[in-house]
Amino acid sequence: MRSPWIVAFIFGLLHGFGFAGALSEIGLPQDSVALALLFFNLGVEIGQLLFVITIKLIIKVLKQIPVNWPTWTEPVPSYMIGGLAAFWTIQRVVSFL
Repeated sequence: MRSPWIVAFIFGLLHGFGFAGALSEIGLPQDSVALALLFFNLGVEIGQLLFVITIKLIIKVLKQIPVNWPTWTEPVPSYMIGGLAAFWTIQRVVSFL
């Protein structure tokens, strides 16, 4: 990939739109918008870090278990993640129609 920063930028932009939509549904207190945004962003970042740490710990534990998986099972997690992403995308697009 020649320009991974472009992919990261687009992904971050779309991610930000999603959080902005969620934040607009919740509503912001008009007297302390900056503080509310700060704590919202801190909460999002802490949640993401906890998720990544949890997944890394699960993977570390699972790697300790000796299992000889057939080679055809290697792409299965990728297909599962892609299928879930496609489902969510279609679900959200249909909700706009």
